[in-house]
Amino acid sequence: MATQEILLETGTNEFEMLEFYIDSTSTEDGVCNNYFGMNVAKVMEVIESPGLESKNYAVNPCFLGTIPLRNLVLPVIDLSIWLGMDRKKRQHENIIVSQFSNSIQGFLVSGVVEIHRLNWQQLIPPGKYIRQLKTKSIIGMVDKGEYFIQLLDLEHIVTALNPKSSEDLWKTTAHAAEEYHVLVADDSPTIRKILEKNLTNANFRVDLVNNGEEAWNYLKGIKNQANEENIPVNQLLDIIICDIEMPLLDGFTLTKNVKSDSELESIPVILYSSIITDELRHKGESVKADYQVSKPDLHQMAEKAIQLISERQTVRVS
Repeated sequence: MATQEILLETGTNEFEMLEFYIDSTSTEDGVCNNYFGMNVAKVMEVIESPGLESKNYAVNPCFLGTIPLRNLVLPVIDLSIWLGMDRKKRQHENIIVSQFSNSIQGFLVSGVVEIHRLNWQQLIPPGKYIRQLKTKSIIGMVDKGEYFIQLLDLEHIVTALNPKSSEDLWKTTAHAAEEYHVLVADDSPTIRKILEKNLTNANFRVDLVNNGEEAWNYLKGIKNQANEENIPVNQLLDIIICDIEMPLLDGFTLTKNVKSDSELESIPVILYSSIITDELRHKGESVKADYQVSKPDLHQMAEKAIQLISERQTVRVS
């Protein structure tokens, strides 16, 4: 099954999710269906699994090996093993072929259900239940009435399988001549940690929030502080860096809100995503993002942030 992207109006806080399931064994009920989702923008196609088995020699037991896919050699990850589930094997299982962060990989699942068009507001952020699970790979849940769909953080899974290579890839040598204040919004703890480390090393004071709604509430708070102190908001915050895909409020909508606000619009906004395409870049431009970065190029983040802040300071002085 190949996916076709349905164009979504920028700034409406919408996204599309592919729902799939993993059958797990249960001593009480026999078989239990566990429902998950991933962003359609990261899905290339869905194919039938050739029946791969975990190899004892694999670096990680969830790595099943590789299969040929046209002109590609596709690495396949067993999601049930990664999530700590005892998968009930069945015929005609699926591999979801995904592409993001300049990498292509397959995820073995029991089967796929359908594509949903959703609002990020419908995604329930990780709460007590999700935090109690052994995995950190769940961004949040969508309530479907009879069951919940758990949206997966694919970047966390791929990064966690080879964490050293990701940190080495995203190292930066940039360093600001003076300390700058940055707000970083990302729902992935893995990416937040890497960005905080890199930006702190580049002489930034970093404030972190988990999603766009928290970022917007933070910005409303510094607006109030600036009004009380009778100073411009950009004296309290130098730049905003945010992921595009986030629960409750996405990066496009957050940027649109910032650039539509007369007090906040002068603060530069950098958007980033693992799926920066020409179309997504156009969407970022339409909401007036100052710069857009693909996650494989996060090593550019500090340098570009310093450049944008310096340009704004030069404009204010002149």
